[in-house]
Amino acid sequence: MNKIKIVIAGPRGKMGIEAVKMVQNNEQFQLEAVIDRKHNGKTLAEADSRFSHLPIPIFTNPDQCFATVKPDVLIDLTTPSACYQHAISALNYGVRPIIGTTGMSKAQLTAIEELANEKQIGCIIAPNFAIGAILMMKFSQMAAKFFQDIEIIEMHHDQKLDAPSGTAVKTAELISTERSLKTQGHPNEHENIPGARGADFEGMKIHSVRLPGLIAHQQVMFGAEGETLTIRHDSYNRNSFMTGVKLAIQAIINLDTYVYGLENIME
Repeated sequence: MNKIKIVIAGPRGKMGIEAVKMVQNNEQFQLEAVIDRKHNGKTLAEADSRFSHLPIPIFTNPDQCFATVKPDVLIDLTTPSACYQHAISALNYGVRPIIGTTGMSKAQLTAIEELANEKQIGCIIAPNFAIGAILMMKFSQMAAKFFQDIEIIEMHHDQKLDAPSGTAVKTAELISTERSLKTQGHPNEHENIPGARGADFEGMKIHSVRLPGLIAHQQVMFGAEGETLTIRHDSYNRNSFMTGVKLAIQAIINLDTYVYGLENIME
């Protein structure tokens, strides 16, 4: 069986490091190149002592990368501003993007979706790659059939750029498929400090916590007369996301459409 040829964008970031390790340790995959914002023309071994055993070429220009190495899959773990251009470039070169970067605008996501579907190329955008987090979202969607009052609390490290997290937004979107539109709390409640009640998503509240020491955590709280239900997931290290990345790589080879959310390839 031919190996799946992969390019990783953002190899020196905390998630990127784990992705490089996962790809290198899987016999089904072949790491062909990486895309980095600097070190163009060097190898990963030259640019980062942690990868001294990997003479993998570095490109700063995604078009040049895809034209040169002709990969099957792009894994993007960068920033919203860089990720969009990487995804568009990948699709134009017939490369299947797997995007773990969150924070892109709805317009950007729509443009990626339209291009992927137009070209009939698989594209997976996953707000979270942890299998437990996907189950947490699905369980929350199930619970929303029976509990209409819901608050989401997501907690991440203090270097995360976007708030609320992509996982929190995706959770709210899934819940909204089962929950009637409802404004929660007292109708006359007032925020003495603006933002105290959190962001509003169809009446649900989303709260974002950013602290050093955290990785990625979320709890969804449901309230009803005389009872509460809390569904929580915790990622304690970034290796927890690699099972989902591996699953996405294996699935995307057989996809010809845009997919938003890992749960859609788990069923």
